[in-house]
Order: sequence, then structure tokens, then C-alpha cells
Amino acid sequence: LGFPFIFRGALDVRATGINEAMKMAAVKALAALAKEPVPEQVNVAYEQTRLAFGRKYIIPKPFDPRLIAEIPPAVAKAAMESGVAQTEITDWNKYKDALRERLGSDN
Repeated sequence: LGFPFIFRGALDVRATGINEAMKMAAVKALAALAKEPVPEQVNVAYEQTRLAFGRKYIIPKPFDPRLIAEIPPAVAKAAMESGVAQTEITDWNKYKDALRERLGSDN
């Protein structure tokens, strides 16, 4: 689940590598997202009535459109903070909007 989003964040700051700080940032972002209310479109996609954090839902579903706007920014920030980023992102809202546009997600 983390693979495409970790690489997206790493590529967007031209990271020289993927380090533990970046992996942990992805894990923490995933964990935080799992505890947030699940969008209706995810419930519909997985033919569920109400997905919620618990024994049967501990990480977001792979097609959750929120992933693209949460995981790559967390990874990119960690890359910048840990010194492996070769470029910086300064406008995080604009970056998240651009990620959503790439995916075709409007939430």
C-alpha cells in the first residue's frame, strides 16, 4: 500500500534515497488516516455500509483517494527534514492539490 505513495513523495523532492524517516512518515500518515472517517466513495467501492477503524479496518483501503494527498507529502517532508531531498516543496496546499489532480480525485 505504501509503495506508490512513498515513491511519489521521494520523486517530488528528488530524494537521493529512501530512509527510515521517510518510511516512518508514511506509516504514521497511514495510521492517522485509518482513524479518520472513511469517505462514502470508499464504502461504495468496497460494497460496505460503514467502514470504520477497528478489527476489520486497520489501514485505509488501496483505492482510498485520500492516500495520494496524505502519504506523499508526509514522505516529502521527512526527506526534506532528514537531508536527502534535493529540492523543496514550499506550498503544501498547492502540492496536495496537484497530487489530487494527477489522480483525478476531487476530495
